[in-house]
Amino acid sequence: MTPLDRIHALPIWQGPITASPLDGGITNINFVVTDGTRRAVVRIGDDIAVHQILRFNELAASKAAHLAGVSPEVLHAEPGILVIDFIDGKTLSAQDFADDSILDQAVTLIALTHREIPRYLRGAALTFWVFHVIRDYAGTLTAGASRYQPLLPELLAQAAALERAVGPIDMVFGHNDLLPANFLHDGTRLWLIDWDYGGFGSPLFDLGGLAANNSLTPAQETRMLTQYFDREPTETLWRSYRAMKAAAALRETLWSMVSETHSDLAFDYAAYTTTNLATYRAAFAEMKDFA
Repeated sequence: MTPLDRIHALPIWQGPITASPLDGGITNINFVVTDGTRRAVVRIGDDIAVHQILRFNELAASKAAHLAGVSPEVLHAEPGILVIDFIDGKTLSAQDFADDSILDQAVTLIALTHREIPRYLRGAALTFWVFHVIRDYAGTLTAGASRYQPLLPELLAQAAALERAVGPIDMVFGHNDLLPANFLHDGTRLWLIDWDYGGFGSPLFDLGGLAANNSLTPAQETRMLTQYFDREPTETLWRSYRAMKAAAALRETLWSMVSETHSDLAFDYAAYTTTNLATYRAAFAEMKDFA
């Protein structure tokens, strides 16, 4: 059964439908579907063990995110398929975050995510600890005799140093995948989509990921931390944040390394690996005086 066959077989449509591929996904296959009454986004994807993606968790997070006011409504779900309401808006790019007003809206949305989603989340929930993810990715790369295997001892040693530098954490429910394409702007407000990696962890991972994935300037990082924590960042906070920012970039790098050999999607993962490895090395270079 093809993806389009599965879409046509869904019981939720009102009248004939049209379905068009939605570009930009690097984990799932996505379509925009129009029936007689509405447009919807259909996400097709099963569990992905190598990326620790479990669809029960994505569904629960998506429902809670809608109730918290940060994400569109879930219209239907069944094994391997998630249907959400279509938001008519612009998918952001990293360049959009050069506008401080967009950055401010994103930080407000992230804070709302962290604070409100736990109020609505139902059932079992996952944790997201980036250093576990990094170690697991390294194990996957080693088991698969990846061409990146010679880099792993150095990267794992650096990850261990970063984990020590993060220190004690507060715990929130994070999105944990703040790529620019996971933000939509409808002309009035921002929305946050795609909850594949949602889970409890440190707020600094989302903040560091936002900075690393969108090339925030040092001044913008100060602005972001000050807004989120409602105070000037201390040296201790800076140290923990910079360590988590580097870890976020390293996780994205290893994600791409694994995807090079474990994904069938038409995407240039090798180029993505090169870009993210450079981002990681720059972020790691910001760290000094490890304990």
